[in-house]
Amino acid sequence: MSSEPGKRGLIASLRGNFLAGLAVIAPGVLTLWLVWNVITWIDGLVLNFVPRRFHPQVFIGWDVPGVGVVVFLIFTLVMGYFTKGLIGRTLVNWGERIVETMPVIRSIYNAAKQIAETVIARKTPSFERACLVQYPRKGIWAMAFISTQTRGEIGEHLAEQGELVSIFLPTTPNPTSGFLLFVPRADIIELDMQIEDAAKLVISAGLIYPDPRKLRPGVSQTSPEGSASRAYSDPPYERR
Repeated sequence: MSSEPGKRGLIASLRGNFLAGLAVIAPGVLTLWLVWNVITWIDGLVLNFVPRRFHPQVFIGWDVPGVGVVVFLIFTLVMGYFTKGLIGRTLVNWGERIVETMPVIRSIYNAAKQIAETVIARKTPSFERACLVQYPRKGIWAMAFISTQTRGEIGEHLAEQGELVSIFLPTTPNPTSGFLLFVPRADIIELDMQIEDAAKLVISAGLIYPDPRKLRPGVSQTSPEGSASRAYSDPPYERR
């Protein structure tokens, strides 16, 4: 009887130490695994376009990870420098005109180009701020991101609804998919948390809440915009 509590205490201590060590090791191991897989993927993709006699296995006798990454970086720098000139821009425009004549390839190229300009070049503005919207029905609140004020043909057809905003409603835990909604501004609650913190909240399925002291740049806790009471003082729907 006396040995059982001691045995359970030892097992609990070992389990606690194992979980604590796993919490320390797991982020580093996952990071290294992800970096290694990205390097391997780029090497396998880029080296297919390099003559085999220049592959590390043939040229120097053993495999050198990261050669494809170096080749990719050098090629990207050269292409960026080349396309800044008149000849480079002319060739790019000529190639795009050829692509525009291909129905299926044209759609894929335009979509990829738009994504690259948005994510990499950042020519398109990012989300303005996070918000709450009642979805899929009244009484259920979902996290969303305000894209911009609704304009163009959609704004003209829905002008009688008042001021509309275009919001992106992401899915959990994959925020890259979701729904585009056009909602009256009066029907949303704008939040003061940063976009990154709101994204973490969505990805973690509500497990990681942002620090209430960490607001968007330019918003202080003492200001009317940064107060919690402001966000809920004028709810979009009547509460009972």
